[in-house]
Amino acid sequence: MEKIFKIFGKEYENINQAAILLGGFALLSQILGLLRDRLLAHFVGPSASLDIYYAAFRIPDLIFISIASLASITVIIPFLQEKMSSRSGDASMTEEARKFLNDIFSVFFSVIILVSIFVFFLMPYLSFFIAPGFTPENQARVIELSRIMLLSPILLGLSNLFGAITQMNRRFFIYALSPIFYNLGIIAGILFLYSIFGLRGLAFGVSLGALMHFLIQAFASFKFGFFPKFSISINFQDIRKAVFISLPRTLGLSANNIALIFIVAMASFLKSGSISVFNLSFNLQSVPLNIVGISYAVAAFPTLVKSFTGGKNNEFKDHLKRAGRAIVFWSIPITFIFIVARAQIVRVILGSPSFSWENTRLVAASLAIFSVSILAQGMVALLSRAHYAKGNTRRPLVVNLVSSTVMIFLSYILLSLFESWPLFRHFIESILKVSDIPGTAVLMLPLAYALGTILNFIIHLYFAKKEFMDGESFISKTFFQTLGASFFIGVMAYLSLGVFSNIFGTTTFWGIFLQGFFSVILGILAGIMVLRLLGNEELEELFRTFRTKFWRARILPPSQEGL
Repeated sequence: MEKIFKIFGKEYENINQAAILLGGFALLSQILGLLRDRLLAHFVGPSASLDIYYAAFRIPDLIFISIASLASITVIIPFLQEKMSSRSGDASMTEEARKFLNDIFSVFFSVIILVSIFVFFLMPYLSFFIAPGFTPENQARVIELSRIMLLSPILLGLSNLFGAITQMNRRFFIYALSPIFYNLGIIAGILFLYSIFGLRGLAFGVSLGALMHFLIQAFASFKFGFFPKFSISINFQDIRKAVFISLPRTLGLSANNIALIFIVAMASFLKSGSISVFNLSFNLQSVPLNIVGISYAVAAFPTLVKSFTGGKNNEFKDHLKRAGRAIVFWSIPITFIFIVARAQIVRVILGSPSFSWENTRLVAASLAIFSVSILAQGMVALLSRAHYAKGNTRRPLVVNLVSSTVMIFLSYILLSLFESWPLFRHFIESILKVSDIPGTAVLMLPLAYALGTILNFIIHLYFAKKEFMDGESFISKTFFQTLGASFFIGVMAYLSLGVFSNIFGTTTFWGIFLQGFFSVILGILAGIMVLRLLGNEELEELFRTFRTKFWRARILPPSQEGL
């Protein structure tokens, strides 16, 4: 185990190395997340019951994001580093650092418990805003499940606090295991508790996952000598300073979560299963975002901070360019692949007897719409961190508030257009090949989310070019090269799907899997050939990275507000 720990203690050579390692950890967690969704699709299926389950998440998630992110690792660790022993190589806990952690623990634990108790009693009123289109019976079930899930933000928040200790002691492997255990708890709830307790069993599984997430961090922290105690005399000056630093980022995260609450509320008026379709497709499109966009953004952040604080503006620009181009390089091909092979992706991951072909086509159509914003989501994660690196927390907050507001208004406007303008409805259904499926109005919600996110990206890009690049365009060349290659990826994959459907068939799991797999592989090979002919720098750098020992890179796992 110590040899494993030492792997993560060495400096990385470039952003690609750290991003690939981060992507590897994210991939493990995402695989379990996909297994979780497949089990939900199999045992519950897109239905009123699964709608209730997803709706019940909204308030606990908002509590976690609004409170836990105020004491996030990215804020706590710099405070701890200032208060740790100054002896070289010594990460032992000083009394000052221990006092700071106890103060944070006391304030955070007290606040989140009080808020959770308050929300517990207020839930009958909140449920109307979460799912106003539900029947009274279903709203009552949302209340019950949400109350059970209120344990989740408490446990995840405490785990986030203890995670600062594991990272300070460079136990990144332990920290990265937590999301995996979180998903394992939810999977246990689906497999073992759902058959006994029904939907309550799913909620118990969420709380179990949060408990497992917390325990692994707590045990590791205990090993390093941190046993939290309630402080009687709290140094509120440090608490206020930490909260003030975290507040803009917290408000930005909360704005996005509130936008999702409004979207879910609108979906509650639509056909039963609409919330399920939205969430299942949202989770699928989040896989490449977490593996690519978030990984590169997190890998670049420490370097951006170091460059800015050192006054090395050219180095700052160079690292931002490289990370931005890498996100473009990966995201555009993924978008084309998801659009072309959407039905195969959804059927392989979620397909089961309880998940019909109509469900598959509707989720696939929603996934295709979400996929249009994959590049935008990844770039927003990077460019917002570029502002954070320069100490500008106000700009990302304002942009997030604007885009979240646009998402809410677009959701309402697009749903109204879809219902009242047959030509618009026919165009959307025809282009996505879902004209013969009921419940297509739900597709307006991912469209609103995607458009709001693209607007967020455009505004961020405008300010990034103006403030960081002196008006210079830093992703245009890579964008057009990758877009051209992705066109060939899409065409080759689309043509190959027809060929391989005759070879493997489309009536079995393996037939659909092999059809999609070989079609995508041929598409990727075609794209690589085009990029080589164009002399794409990102492809050459990727090849160089794979020839290095990138697994020895030192990494800083991202904060986990998105669980």
